[in-house]
Amino acid sequence: MPKRVIILGSTGSIGCSALDVAQHLGDECEVVGLAARSNWQPLHQQIKQFQPKVAVLSDPTAADQLNNQPGNNGTAIWAGEDAMVRMVQELDADFVLASIVGVAGLASTLAAVERGLTVGLANKESLVVAGSLMVDAARRSGAKLIPIDSEHSAIYQSLQSGRHEEIERLLLTGSGGPFRTWTTEQIANATLEDALKHPTWNMGPKITVDSATLMNKALEIIEAKWLFDVPPERIEVVIHPESIIHSMVAFCDGSIIAQMGQPDMRTPIQYALTHPHRHFRGGDRLDFSALGKMHFEPPDEKRFPALRLGHQVAERGGTAGAAFNAANEAANEQFRAGKIRFVRIAEIVEDVLNRHAFTAHPDLETLTAVDAWARQEVLQCSK
Repeated sequence: MPKRVIILGSTGSIGCSALDVAQHLGDECEVVGLAARSNWQPLHQQIKQFQPKVAVLSDPTAADQLNNQPGNNGTAIWAGEDAMVRMVQELDADFVLASIVGVAGLASTLAAVERGLTVGLANKESLVVAGSLMVDAARRSGAKLIPIDSEHSAIYQSLQSGRHEEIERLLLTGSGGPFRTWTTEQIANATLEDALKHPTWNMGPKITVDSATLMNKALEIIEAKWLFDVPPERIEVVIHPESIIHSMVAFCDGSIIAQMGQPDMRTPIQYALTHPHRHFRGGDRLDFSALGKMHFEPPDEKRFPALRLGHQVAERGGTAGAAFNAANEAANEQFRAGKIRFVRIAEIVEDVLNRHAFTAHPDLETLTAVDAWARQEVLQCSK
């Protein structure tokens, strides 16, 4: 039987890579559901190619445009904010890939976990904002959470070499972003064009700016705490500009297990889709004789204060993740809109985080309220 797959965020970079993997897997994978926010043109092309049972657009106007196009091949077009949740709850599926950026993907991801499905997590925010809710729901339903981010996928794979009680440290690697070698003064004058010049990965603008601030690593620290049940003080970030080692696990006997490979998001996506098995993928292989040297260095928390904030949020839990994530999303957007300077992103996020009304054991309604409050506060700080 083919694995029945729903892709949330199918028109984004991760979603498109997932569809490429699904096409490669052929009869082993059946795409039964696709979802996007408003980008109906590429979704229409995906419908024609994969013929899912349901396609969702959260923007009703975009859904109307899609409905009027020829070639939908009997695919039902659903619209509205709740349609993604409904699709996850009602379609016969085995695997849900959650790749909608930001808190917008939270409800549908939680619905998949509550249903007990295998969930490929490419949405950091699901665990950053609602880690306790996701983990508790997975324990109750038996859902399996398999990370898609290259770093967490690498840790997930490396953990197969030992038991949880044998873990000493998790080592998250990162390229260091475009400002790895920049001075504090240079970073203070960084432009959007500078921030979008990522040295390794081809990603969307929001995630690329997160990589420039190292907010992406801060979010990954929080995510790793929930995903692998490891205290934040045992989660470290290592700068590795070649991006060949995707992350590592240090065990209690001194052994360090690393997952290595070419920087290609299709590899962790396919691993999640075919887990616990591995399937052949074409493409370039590592050539160690040509690779030469690999470099490693500690991150500089003075130049990149996001890392310090990430550890603080992971340690505190509760609503801290929701305030942190929302403030970062909003500040990131303000920077990309030319409203604030690059260095103001981390400053504003820290200010909002420190002023939010902390709750230790929030429900989804409380998390949503904190998210909305934090975004409004960023707008006020940006004036």
